[in-house]
Amino acid sequence: MSLSFDRFKGVFTALVTPFRNGIVDYSAFEALLDRQLEAGIAGLVPVGTTGEAATLSDEEAVDLIARTVKFNRGRALVMAGAGANDTKKAVEKAKRAEQAGADALLVVTPYYNKPTQAGLVAHYGAVAAATSLPLVLYSVPGRCGIEIAPATCAELIQKYPNIIGIKEAGGSAARVTQLRAACGDRLMIHSGDDGLTLPFLALGALGVTSVVANYAPREMVAMVEAWHSGNAARALAWHELLAELADTLFIESNPGPIKAALALAGRIGPDMRLPLVPVSEGTRERLGGVMKRFEKASAEFQERR
Repeated sequence: MSLSFDRFKGVFTALVTPFRNGIVDYSAFEALLDRQLEAGIAGLVPVGTTGEAATLSDEEAVDLIARTVKFNRGRALVMAGAGANDTKKAVEKAKRAEQAGADALLVVTPYYNKPTQAGLVAHYGAVAAATSLPLVLYSVPGRCGIEIAPATCAELIQKYPNIIGIKEAGGSAARVTQLRAACGDRLMIHSGDDGLTLPFLALGALGVTSVVANYAPREMVAMVEAWHSGNAARALAWHELLAELADTLFIESNPGPIKAALALAGRIGPDMRLPLVPVSEGTRERLGGVMKRFEKASAEFQERR
């Protein structure tokens, strides 16, 4: 199966997984999906890092993907998380996600093992060979301890036609230029850092896989659509309006702050699975103040349109 790069243009939401009393709160999850789709989100990303995939059972992960596909009804692209630090398990996750109806896969670098670049080629090659779905690499060295080198990306897209893109979350906009220098237009790039979305777009990325969009989907969509429509000044204004919120949602380990924000907004409970715990009271109070300022500024900005 192949997908045009245009299908990856825009905002993809790295979905949280709501829990209640230790089990997945599917009602809250579907309410979140509904809000995302109403806001015009281009893609939905279940069972990724933000969805606490590391502590989901295989059955829960498949169910979340299948429910996302069913609820979505083709309105957005469903890019399911399918990463593991055991290549055999990553292959199995990819196959299950494809069977559950996902449109594409997001596969994080193996964590803890710290493979070499040759190991990354072998790992991603095995996953790509096991599925017909488009595969997006996910480089997040802050969590995994390794980075996918631009030359490795170039080798992978040459050897495996269904490896089509990368979610780049290394915290540096310079990586976009490095990746484009190695891969040209053959590699679709998404920002994996909300605060760097606009710089990434300016350097040639197509979109963002966003944590912030769980809480502020309309504003994230407005910023990215403004850029793609050629209104750089309006995109910059949205970027500046979103900046404090984006920073604050990462002052503790993701997805703690975004779950706290959604809980403060009455959309989900704050529950997380160990070893992650809800954010501190100080973070919750700070986040509440930021949310109030953001909502006021967003409303005022939209009134001036």
